[in-house]
This record gives sequence, C-alpha cells and structure tokens, in this order.
Amino acid sequence: MKVPERQTKIIATIGPATESDQMLKALIEEGVDVMRLNMAHATHEWIRDISQRIRKIGRDLNREPAILMDVKGPEIRTGYLPNPVHLARGDLIDLVFAAQPVPARSENVWQIEVNYDKLHEHLTTGNNVLLDNGLIPLLVVEPSAQRVRCRVLQDAELKSRRHVNLPGIETGLPSITEKDRLDTLVGIECDHDFFALSFTRDADAIDLFKSFLRDNHSNAHVIAKIEDQQGVSNLEEIVTAADGLMIARGDLGIECPFEELPIIQRKTVGICLSMGKPVIVATHLLESMIDSPVPTRAEVSDVANAVNEEADCVMLSGETTTGSYPIECVRMLKRISSRIEQELPPVLSENIRLFRPKAKMLRSAALLALRMGNTAVLVFTRSGDLAAKLGALRPNGAPLFAFTDISGLHRRLRLVWGIEPFLMDFSDDPEQTIQEAIKRLKREKYVEVGDQIVMVTNVLADGKVVESIQLREVDA
Repeated sequence: MKVPERQTKIIATIGPATESDQMLKALIEEGVDVMRLNMAHATHEWIRDISQRIRKIGRDLNREPAILMDVKGPEIRTGYLPNPVHLARGDLIDLVFAAQPVPARSENVWQIEVNYDKLHEHLTTGNNVLLDNGLIPLLVVEPSAQRVRCRVLQDAELKSRRHVNLPGIETGLPSITEKDRLDTLVGIECDHDFFALSFTRDADAIDLFKSFLRDNHSNAHVIAKIEDQQGVSNLEEIVTAADGLMIARGDLGIECPFEELPIIQRKTVGICLSMGKPVIVATHLLESMIDSPVPTRAEVSDVANAVNEEADCVMLSGETTTGSYPIECVRMLKRISSRIEQELPPVLSENIRLFRPKAKMLRSAALLALRMGNTAVLVFTRSGDLAAKLGALRPNGAPLFAFTDISGLHRRLRLVWGIEPFLMDFSDDPEQTIQEAIKRLKREKYVEVGDQIVMVTNVLADGKVVESIQLREVDA
C-alpha cells in the first residue's frame, strides 16, 4: 500500500516567481494541493489566464489542485506618495481624507492621505495607529472631522500606499467591498473552488458572502480569514458559519499583542478540529527563504508546531510569489511535515463532535484501520462532510481515500488533512461503485493485491439501503 508522504496539506500563492507553465507544473508535481491567487495584486485578465492554465496542467498531470481566490476585503491604506517620506520620532502627522498629490508639511506637521473618511469616528486621544504593517507606530493626539493628528513614535520611512492598522478598534468598514464583488464574479466565471474572505469579523459577513455566491450560481466554499481582535472574539460563530478558516498571522500579529498569537493559533486549530472544519496556518512560515535557500531554525520550529497542532494546511505567500526558491520552499514544508507526522501518536482526535450515526461509524472505521496497521480508509461522499469528518479524526499514518461523483468537490477535498480525493461516476448498485473505486486505486498504484481497506458505505439488505462498515481485501 502506498503510504502517504505527508497528510498536512500545502497551499502555494502564485505570483511572478511561479506563474509560468513550467513552475506551475513543478509545484503540482511537488504535491501542492491548493493554488492561492491574491486579489490584492492581481488583475482580472491575469486571473482568467492563470486559472485556465492551472486547470489544464492539473488535468494533464492527473492531479488537479484546488484554486483559492483571496479577496482583498476592507482595508485602510495611506495615499500615493511620489517619494518616501522620512519621519522622525516626535514628528506630527495629520491623517487627512482628501487627496494629497504631494505630501504637504506645514507648521512642522506632515499631511498624509488615508482612504477612510470615517477614521476619526473610531479614534480617541491616546489610541495607537500602525502604518506599514506595524513598522510605523503613531499615537493619536487629536482626532477631528477634518483630520486625525498623530505623533510618530520612532524614526521611519513611509512609502506609498501602506497599510493602516487600528489595533483592538472596531471600524464601520463594509464586510464586502465593491472590488470584492467584481473580483469574486471573475473567480466564479473561472470556477474557483474557494474564496477567502479577508478581515472576517462575524458570522454575518460569511452569510452575506455565501448569499452572493449562491445568487451567482457558485458552489465554492468560503474560508474565513481571522485577522483582527473582533474576528478572534467571534471565533466560534465564524467557524460555525464558514467552510474553513485561515489564521492570517500577518495582520493578526499587528492587531493583537505578539504574545497572544500562539495562543490564538492553538485555540483556533482546536475549535476547527472540534467542528470538523479545515484550518490553514498562514504567513511568514518560511519568510527567510524568499532570499535564502534554507530556512531559519525558528521557522522550522514554527512549521513543526503547526503540524503538531494538527492544522489541515500550511500556506506559503511571498515565498512562492516573489521568492527566489519557491520549489525549495514546498520541498521544505514537505520535509518538515513528513518528519513531524512520524512522531505523532497513531490515535484519533478526541476533539471532534460527531452527531450523525454514519459519522460515529466513521470513528470506528478509522480506529479499526489504525489498529490493523497499513490499512486505508475509504469513504464515498456527495457533500464532502464525511470526508471532512474523517480528516478531522486525524488517523495519523492511515491512507485516506474519498470518492465523489460531484465535479469540483474532488478539488475542494484537497484542503482536508490526509484526504486523497477522486472523481468517479457512482452506480445505482453500491457494490459496483465499491469495485470501481478499488480498481481505480489499483490502477493508480495506491493499493496492491492483498492490501486491506476499511470503508463506510451503503449496501443493499433485503431490498433496503443500509449503512455498513466493511473490511475488504484487494483482489487480483
């Protein structure tokens, strides 16, 4: 039996370093499960082109990765600057809401444009504002309807269109912007499998986005990105409403105290596991490998920790968009996750809540496979729920196969820990479906004659369809 190389999934963000056919082919051959397209930097023309090429190359290689569009979401940015502005500790800045073609400085106060004219409504004297992903801390001195005056807390250089973060402060920004809607329509046109919703603050944002997808005839799943304190505070309702969750540690590490980040990550993974929802650990996993062929020792430990916590996926961002070593980064994630998984005990997760009888039978099937050793688990699914629950049980070391006859679902299942998905027509006769699935596994060399497979499936009994757990041996 073909033992899985690893069961933690890998997401790679596509950009200039990886957009060629040659690099896309290499990423898929190295085992990337999901391709992420970041709408903070992409054009619609590029999205159409890259999506078509990912699909074609995946079909040619008989291993279709899923495509995830990461919509930009609501954000506050500074305006355009023709040249960087050099700020000194103690300088005053007025954050203004009108365009500033050239950053003015009058009475020793810089005037810097921001794109949110209600900023003053959320700030009071003594609040902190962070520019450029937290690199430039400001202290609010005096907010007013015309501007927010701040004091610079350390020497810095401000460049054009930098992020503005308001740690711990709730804003009135919309959950879905007009740009998000237009971008999502292109993703729907390209049959994207997932949409990641940036700065998800509550379940209402997920419900609104899902309604938009349904209204435009998309079956795509919604991944909630946790990036600020409000999202952390509403974690359980967000996980319940979403199809999966991304711990976006970049903005989250700015919006929340640094020391809280590991605690938030561990808690979030645990909640997702308990609900059978896939969870992604993202940002800065191998940041040094953007320029270096090897990671830092701290990065190795960070990836290992995500695998130890049993996250479904680990995600690369800058490492594979603009980095010099994108393929090496994927190989490094594989190497680390594979080794750490070898150390995880072969026991089922006790966190997941199983309610339906068939899902409870799944626990017995997974336990049987672990106790027998070198035994796979096979499920048939049309909703994906059974496969997601199987992955959430975390039967470490057991090959996990999921067959579906729903096109698109076979790609979405690539996000789930341990699951190797297959698209296949189902027969009205459950036994015929089982035989065809086993033949497919043999043909693609996942199993050999004499291998054991545990499966949860329907059988006909006295003219009725009933659920069963079966142990099958692969015949010649």
